[in-house]
Amino acid sequence: MNNQLTINWDEFLKHYWQKKPVIIRNGFAHFVDPITPDELAGLALETEIDSRIVTNKDGKWDAKYGPFESYDHLGESNWSLLVQAVDHWHEEAATLVEPFRVLPHWQFEDLMISFATPGAGVGPHIDNYDVFITQGMGQRRWQVGDRNPNYHQFSAHAALLHVEPYEPIIDEVLNPGDILYLPIGYPHNGVSLTESLSYSVGFRTPSSQELLSGFADYVLDNVPKGIFYQDPDLQLTDQPYQIQRNEIERLKAQMMQLINNDDLFVDWFGKQTTHPMHELNIIPLDPPYSLDELVEEIESDAQLIRVPSIRIFKIGDQGFVHGEKIELPERYIDLLCQKSVLTVDDLHDDVLLKGLLDFVNKGYWYFE
Repeated sequence: MNNQLTINWDEFLKHYWQKKPVIIRNGFAHFVDPITPDELAGLALETEIDSRIVTNKDGKWDAKYGPFESYDHLGESNWSLLVQAVDHWHEEAATLVEPFRVLPHWQFEDLMISFATPGAGVGPHIDNYDVFITQGMGQRRWQVGDRNPNYHQFSAHAALLHVEPYEPIIDEVLNPGDILYLPIGYPHNGVSLTESLSYSVGFRTPSSQELLSGFADYVLDNVPKGIFYQDPDLQLTDQPYQIQRNEIERLKAQMMQLINNDDLFVDWFGKQTTHPMHELNIIPLDPPYSLDELVEEIESDAQLIRVPSIRIFKIGDQGFVHGEKIELPERYIDLLCQKSVLTVDDLHDDVLLKGLLDFVNKGYWYFE
């Protein structure tokens, strides 16, 4: 990995993380772009990869979704190409994510890369996630406003939600290696001054509404026996049409009983949060390996590589990967979480091999 991050994480967390935006000059000293504009355009050819082109011609905004085969008609200014989850598909670009993995892995979403021509951007907007935007080749001017829940937002295009004009608290030009950190909720607008590349490492946490909806779906599928409202101490009142306060409390407690069931909640959250947010380059084996064939590959000194950016986390002593529970002892779960490449020295235990066999056959790990 060529690019080394210079952030003092203790200072950053104390003063900026989810508190206020900041520009970190030379956050990557001597920055080297890990991808070229042509390579990014090549990724946007693929149907599995989320991409879009945003244009602003004569004050009119437009956005189109990929895949794209040509850019010749767009001219030399006022358009940008944005590609999501590049860390899933480009190994060198994915190295930009690694320095940020001191932060909780489960909150990381993806690496989005933008190529922009002079005058291009996506317009002033507000993101619902925290993001580190690293400037690559070229220059981009950023104007950031203060956080205000009363900002008016509107659709400049069906695919572009913009925000009303705001007074900038940051108005600076980013050069290669500079990083703009933006917490959730701050309006911002980046306009490219030259042909440029920008790298956005995004961290997204679910809203309470998303959590409740996901947990409710899980409960419906995994708790077959209903938990019914009961009030054996019922007392008559002279206002039976009135729902009593103690009845509301009983109903809330009935619902909280499910959330407070730790086994239930952990199983749901582990599976939910390891589901990929974007397509992954996963190719199941056909035909699948037998255990003997797996052992034979390992003994030939082949390295077993975890699919880049597949989501694998640990909660307590339990592990989860790609929406599934890992049925292995804790020491092996730690190994699988910590090491993206496994060698014969790691894979000498029959328990580990039997647990890995299904995941290898599903394509979550592959041989080099």
